[in-house]
Amino acid sequence: MGLQEKLTAGEFVILAEMEPPKGTDVSAMVAGATNVKRMVDAFVVPEMSNAVMRLSSLGGSLLLQTKGLETVMQVCCRDRNRLALQGDLLAAQALGVPNVMAVAGEEITHGDHHQAKAVDDLKLLELLGAIQTLQSGRDLAGVDLKGSPRFLVGSTVKVPGDKRNLEAELADLDRKIAAGARFFTTQPLFDPEVLGSFLKSLGRRAAVIIPTVMLLKSVGMARYINAHMEMKIPEAFITRIQKAPDRARECVQIAAELVIAFKEKGFKGVQISTIGWEDKLPSILAAAGF
Repeated sequence: MGLQEKLTAGEFVILAEMEPPKGTDVSAMVAGATNVKRMVDAFVVPEMSNAVMRLSSLGGSLLLQTKGLETVMQVCCRDRNRLALQGDLLAAQALGVPNVMAVAGEEITHGDHHQAKAVDDLKLLELLGAIQTLQSGRDLAGVDLKGSPRFLVGSTVKVPGDKRNLEAELADLDRKIAAGARFFTTQPLFDPEVLGSFLKSLGRRAAVIIPTVMLLKSVGMARYINAHMEMKIPEAFITRIQKAPDRARECVQIAAELVIAFKEKGFKGVQISTIGWEDKLPSILAAAGF
């Protein structure tokens, strides 16, 4: 059963980010995905996350699809104009990629090519609209296509930490739903209770919310996140990592507990982000009971 069928059936799904390499050696990427193929429903292939130059999401997705692994190809506003975006989408579908995720992309200043220029020819809602237009059988110039794509379309949603921002985020979510998105991954979250209250606010919206579980790597990483990013990591997690005789194993255990907690809260899936520690995916999933 594929990702779309599982989401339609209301089954719990596991998405795993699989970062393409910075280079042409794809052996680690393929091995990392193959090792968990029976536990993961689809592999999300980021498009140069954090604006760091890597092998493209299109290339990585096609590579994994040839290995019999279902993928979600990220499509990013930042790096391509409307011609290239449409061409990539048609190529992806023609070569077997069934799912896409529209993202805005982080700012260029976060990455390793500071002299690059962001494109942003289409904004995120416009990109979602472009996917719908292609699926209707036309391109953005109104020209008929010889064969149109049929994607399961996803995007992102930001879970507000402050209730004062809730209405704005729900309105943004409504616009993305109207533009054709059917599932949404969140920013990395470490408190299921926050997301639980957000879920109650969704009402009958036709959207599957999939929280992201990010694998912590160290106390230093956790402290940096708390100091510089909006997401917050509970001090209890940091203390556990500090006191653990095997800190890497404790980080894996925390990630597994979050997967379990989100499932118990009623969410229909999780996305696991290991940011370079893809070899830890089997341990996370095993500890979570998959």
